[in-house]
Amino acid sequence: MNSTLSSNTGLKAFRPLLIVFLLINAGIFGARSLLAKWNISADVLLVGHIILFIATAVSFYFYYKSFQDSRPQTFVRFIYAGMFIKMALCLFSSFLYIMISGKEVNKGGIIGCLVLYMLYTVLEVVILLKVSKQKKNA
Repeated sequence: MNSTLSSNTGLKAFRPLLIVFLLINAGIFGARSLLAKWNISADVLLVGHIILFIATAVSFYFYYKSFQDSRPQTFVRFIYAGMFIKMALCLFSSFLYIMISGKEVNKGGIIGCLVLYMLYTVLEVVILLKVSKQKKNA
């Protein structure tokens, strides 16, 4: 294992995502009535947010692990694995929700989850770029 990218560094790098997760959860709980006015199901948003956070955590692990190997094929394998797992988990969850809900699908909740997906993806890329620069400077 590369000493510049220890597991402790990985936990520090993941901390902003954890803080964002907790803040968004608190916001969803605090804004239930406002979300209801906008026809957004807080339950759909909350469950989608939890699934999205789990998918992001798994993909972050693979992305971070890709920095620990100098072989290009391993780097690419971990990047593709992280992307595939995140996308597959989100697609499976969406289809499952749509199949269960039938005509009662809450479109506002799905759009809210899409916005959260984009937020997590941007945060993940920004954090990993910083980690990548730290590795190059070490």
